[in-house]
Order: sequence, then structure tokens, then C-alpha cells
Amino acid sequence: MFIIPAVDIKNGKCVQLVQGIPGTEQVVIENPEIVAKDWENKGASILHVINLDGAFGNKSKNLEVVEKILDTVSIPVQLGGGIRTVQDAMDLLDIGVEKVILGTMAVENPETVEELSNKYGSNRILVALDSKDSKVVIKGWMEKTEKNASELGVSLQKKGAGGILFTNVDVEGMMSGFDMDPLLELLNAVDIPVIYSGGVTSLMDIENLSKTKTFGVVIGSALYKGKIDFIDALKYQKIL
Repeated sequence: MFIIPAVDIKNGKCVQLVQGIPGTEQVVIENPEIVAKDWENKGASILHVINLDGAFGNKSKNLEVVEKILDTVSIPVQLGGGIRTVQDAMDLLDIGVEKVILGTMAVENPETVEELSNKYGSNRILVALDSKDSKVVIKGWMEKTEKNASELGVSLQKKGAGGILFTNVDVEGMMSGFDMDPLLELLNAVDIPVIYSGGVTSLMDIENLSKTKTFGVVIGSALYKGKIDFIDALKYQKIL
């Protein structure tokens, strides 16, 4: 299981939001590329970057910051936020993003997953299944669908998704721990790697995740607020 630090970008800065709600910034750090390099220096094998402005509708914002991060680190970067078209995804894959994270687009138009998977390989295509009140939400977590993560996970796997980023929005940024049941249900439903995000607050949370088939865990607020020491977390990293 990979321990994956999050670098969320808003207005050109590294931030952490509560439940993804704009205006709830609890951490604001200048120069995200320096933050990214620091995680690499500490031993990160993968970096999780989200263009929050893109997720909320301004896809062009922060692209310069993304390019700086790609130029600064040598580890793979998985990136999401504001990828609304196949061309958006292609542009990012072509500049060196290792994996694109497709959320709204994948849920609303699954054929785009198939198209990108056929062109770039399924291993470079992640789909984001963000769960709120047991239903997948899209459009910056503002719109609820009628399906749960397991249902969508199975259908998108058939379309060529190479992995799933599963986020429990109910606990995202809340520093309150999380319920393992929705994740276990998804893990049992699909055969592709699942990365978990949301509410990871302690080393015990990481240890519990490491006992499952979870491929990786994204950690944000707990790292930036010092609740979890990244070096200690790496002790639970098992690279398959």
C-alpha cells in the first residue's frame, strides 16, 4: 500500500479544505512545487495533486503550478480537478502527468474513459468516485448521483479504468476518522487498484487500511497539521 501525500492547489497555493468547501481553507502554503519536492525528499513514491480551482470550474488556473511541480519532482504525479473533456486529459498526459483522475466526465460520459484508456493505456486512467451519504457526487461534490461507488466502479472498470480513487466526502478534512465499510464494499466489487482518501487521521487508520487490499492511501490534512508523521506512515507502505 502506497502512502500518498496530497498537494491541493487553489489560487496558486497549497491548501487543505474541509469537505472540499471553498472558503474553509485550514492550511495555506506558498510554492506548491517546493511542498511537492519536500514530500519526494521524505520518501513519497507517488504524489496526489488536485487543481481545486479546476474542480470548481476554472480549469486553466494553476496549470503553471502543475507544470512547475512536474519539472521539480521525479516521482509519478496523479492529477485531478477540472478535467472536463478528453482533450483536457490528453493535454495533461502529454505534459508528463502519470495518471489523470477523471471524476464528473467519467461518471457522465463513461465512453471517455474507454477512449483515453485505448489511447494511453488503462494504467494511466484513474476514475474518482467520491461518496457522500452513500451516493457518488460530481461537479466539485455539489451534485449527487443515484448510484453508489461499487455500482459505478464495476461499470467503469469495464470501460477501461485502470484504478479508482475513492473519497469519503462525509469525513474529508474533518480529522475524525472514517467508516471502513464503504471502502470494503468497493474493494470486493472491483478487480482494479483502489486508492482511498478521506478522514485518515492516525497511524491506526493507516494500519487498518494496510490490512485490506487498498492499493494506496491519500493523506492531506493530517500530514499538514502534524497529526501523522509521514516517516512513521511510511512504515506501513507495502509496495506490491
